[in-house]
Amino acid sequence: MIKNVYLQGSAKEIGFGHGSQGKQEIINSLETYEKLFYGFKKMRWSEAREYALLHLKAIEQYDLQMVEEMEGIAEGAGVDFEDILTLNARSEIALTNQGELLADGCTTMAITSPISKDTIIGQTWDWTPSQKRSLLLLHIQAESKPRMTMVTEGGLIGKIGYNSAGVALCFNALLTNKRTNEIPLHLGARAVLNSYSQAEAIAKIANGQIAAAASFLIGYDDGSGNGMAVNPEISPFGIDYVGGDEGWLTHTNHICSARLNNKLKDLNDFRFEDSILRKKRADQLIKTSLAVGEPINEKVFERWLSDTFNKPSSIHHFQNKNVPEHRRAETIFSIIINVTNRRALLRIGQEGEFKEIDSFRE
Repeated sequence: MIKNVYLQGSAKEIGFGHGSQGKQEIINSLETYEKLFYGFKKMRWSEAREYALLHLKAIEQYDLQMVEEMEGIAEGAGVDFEDILTLNARSEIALTNQGELLADGCTTMAITSPISKDTIIGQTWDWTPSQKRSLLLLHIQAESKPRMTMVTEGGLIGKIGYNSAGVALCFNALLTNKRTNEIPLHLGARAVLNSYSQAEAIAKIANGQIAAAASFLIGYDDGSGNGMAVNPEISPFGIDYVGGDEGWLTHTNHICSARLNNKLKDLNDFRFEDSILRKKRADQLIKTSLAVGEPINEKVFERWLSDTFNKPSSIHHFQNKNVPEHRRAETIFSIIINVTNRRALLRIGQEGEFKEIDSFRE
């Protein structure tokens, strides 16, 4: 189960609704990350808050409404603004800097023209099991923004979802050695979902505006049957598109761009036996479906995202008790977004069925 939260109004009002209705999920997030930061990076929460505050000036210049929304969340949940800011900068804290790195994982896949008339993107999100209790399904109608639906962790204002303008986002974490004090990744994700086109979305994450590295898979359909999916790897050194020339895309948790590999050190110690194998398996699944002429739709995506080949390090991920604790991730949720039809299917956890969520259809 996941809590649905419907929000509208000003940035402050949207934040307050998120904070008040999702208070327990936010508390769960705070408890999870306080434990993770200290357990694996020997960083106390007060130190993490100091790191997060380094981003505040850039966020204020980038989009002041994001600050107002985080203020509203803090007020609604009865916590400090710095706590919410730290949650939204958790990737910059967890995926870079000193100490052991927390390995946030997932597998993303996309199909678009010329393979399919529909642009469909989807992913698993693999992470520490305790964060299943922190999930929220936010339905947001902000002033002068497209309507959006987003699966997120309590307190985070940007993550994975889609909007009524036909822009959709899936997300892969990348573990690297460099970050800046620019815009945290999850706020970049929210900027994408605030966009009316793919071009607008890219403009908000290009040119070194984002503080750390990640893979953003962005699907777009203009409402006239014209769709496309692109996969920019983003970084403090700009972006680089990877894959997609044949109408399909996959990504996991290692850098694929040769240009970014020259700028960043990939610190994913498990890329060869986990991330790269998951990507090769995702590639294989798509190529197999294409080879046999199988029509690709949401049901096919369900099968792909449920794949357990190489279990536990499979696309549908399970905990591996033989690896360090910070790598004991499992699939927390899986999502399939038909961008063309403005509909999505969601499965929470490792069991059960995909169920349709708010589709924006009139």
